[in-house]
Amino acid sequence: MNQSRVDVEHQPGAGRFRAEVEGTEAELAYRMEEGVMVITHTRVPDAIGGRGVAGALTRAAFDHARAGDIRVRPACSYAEAWAGRHPEYADLVIANG
Repeated sequence: MNQSRVDVEHQPGAGRFRAEVEGTEAELAYRMEEGVMVITHTRVPDAIGGRGVAGALTRAAFDHARAGDIRVRPACSYAEAWAGRHPEYADLVIANG
Protein backbone atom coordinates (compact mmCIF):
# COMPACT_ATOMS: atom_id res chain seq x y z
CA MET A 1 0.00 0.00 0.00
CA ASN A 2 1.28 3.42 -0.92
CA GLN A 3 1.62 6.00 1.86
CA SER A 4 -0.53 8.47 -0.05
CA ARG A 5 -3.46 6.05 0.23
CA VAL A 6 -3.29 5.88 4.03
CA ASP A 7 -5.80 8.28 5.58
CA VAL A 8 -4.33 9.74 8.78
CA GLU A 9 -6.40 11.52 11.42
CA HIS A 10 -4.88 13.84 14.03
CA GLN A 11 -6.44 13.58 17.47
CA PRO A 12 -4.73 16.39 19.40
CA GLY A 13 -6.75 15.83 22.57
CA ALA A 14 -5.43 12.27 22.71
CA GLY A 15 -1.92 13.24 21.62
CA ARG A 16 -1.90 10.94 18.63
CA PHE A 17 -2.21 10.46 14.92
CA ARG A 18 -4.22 7.41 13.87
CA ALA A 19 -4.91 5.47 10.73
CA GLU A 20 -7.26 2.59 10.09
CA VAL A 21 -6.52 0.05 7.37
CA GLU A 22 -8.88 -2.85 6.73
CA GLY A 23 -10.49 -2.28 10.14
CA THR A 24 -7.17 -2.38 11.99
CA GLU A 25 -5.95 0.72 13.82
CA ALA A 26 -2.39 2.04 13.90
CA GLU A 27 -1.14 5.06 15.81
CA LEU A 28 1.70 7.44 16.47
CA ALA A 29 1.63 8.87 20.00
CA TYR A 30 3.23 12.09 21.15
CA ARG A 31 3.26 14.54 24.01
CA MET A 32 4.01 18.24 24.00
CA GLU A 33 6.88 19.41 26.22
CA GLU A 34 7.63 23.13 26.28
CA GLY A 35 6.48 23.61 22.70
CA VAL A 36 8.27 20.51 21.39
CA MET A 37 6.41 17.51 19.95
CA VAL A 38 7.99 14.43 21.53
CA ILE A 39 7.07 11.35 19.48
CA THR A 40 6.89 8.54 22.03
CA HIS A 41 5.88 5.55 19.92
CA THR A 42 4.44 4.23 16.71
CA ARG A 43 2.27 1.12 16.73
CA VAL A 44 1.35 -0.73 13.56
CA PRO A 45 -0.11 -4.21 14.05
CA ASP A 46 1.47 -7.00 11.99
CA ALA A 47 -1.79 -7.44 10.05
CA ILE A 48 -1.22 -4.10 8.31
CA GLY A 49 2.57 -3.90 8.51
CA GLY A 50 4.74 -3.32 5.46
CA ARG A 51 2.22 -1.03 3.76
CA GLY A 52 3.70 2.36 4.58
CA VAL A 53 1.35 3.01 7.48
CA ALA A 54 4.06 3.93 10.00
CA GLY A 55 5.65 6.23 7.44
CA ALA A 56 2.34 7.91 6.70
CA LEU A 57 1.69 8.49 10.41
CA THR A 58 5.17 9.89 10.92
CA ARG A 59 4.99 12.14 7.87
CA ALA A 60 1.62 13.48 9.09
CA ALA A 61 3.15 14.31 12.49
CA PHE A 62 6.12 16.10 10.91
CA ASP A 63 3.86 17.96 8.47
CA HIS A 64 1.69 19.08 11.39
CA ALA A 65 4.80 20.24 13.24
CA ARG A 66 6.03 22.17 10.19
CA ALA A 67 2.64 23.88 9.74
CA GLY A 68 2.60 24.93 13.40
CA ASP A 69 6.27 25.93 13.59
CA ILE A 70 6.83 23.19 16.19
CA ARG A 71 10.12 21.37 16.75
CA VAL A 72 10.12 17.55 17.01
CA ARG A 73 12.06 15.19 19.25
CA PRO A 74 11.67 11.65 17.88
CA ALA A 75 11.96 9.63 21.11
CA CYS A 76 10.84 6.38 19.47
CA SER A 77 13.31 4.45 17.34
CA TYR A 78 11.06 4.32 14.27
CA ALA A 79 10.47 8.08 14.19
CA GLU A 80 14.17 8.74 14.75
CA ALA A 81 15.15 6.45 11.85
CA TRP A 82 12.42 7.95 9.64
CA ALA A 83 13.68 11.47 10.33
CA GLY A 84 17.19 10.35 9.40
CA ARG A 85 15.90 9.15 6.02
CA HIS A 86 14.02 12.41 5.35
CA PRO A 87 16.50 15.30 5.42
CA GLU A 88 13.78 17.69 4.26
CA TYR A 89 12.55 17.65 7.89
CA ALA A 90 16.01 18.01 9.51
CA ASP A 91 15.31 21.62 10.48
CA LEU A 92 12.50 20.44 12.78
CA VAL A 93 14.44 17.75 14.63
CA ILE A 94 15.83 18.15 18.12
CA ALA A 95 18.24 15.33 18.89
CA ASN A 96 17.58 13.02 21.82
CA GLY A 97 19.91 13.88 24.63
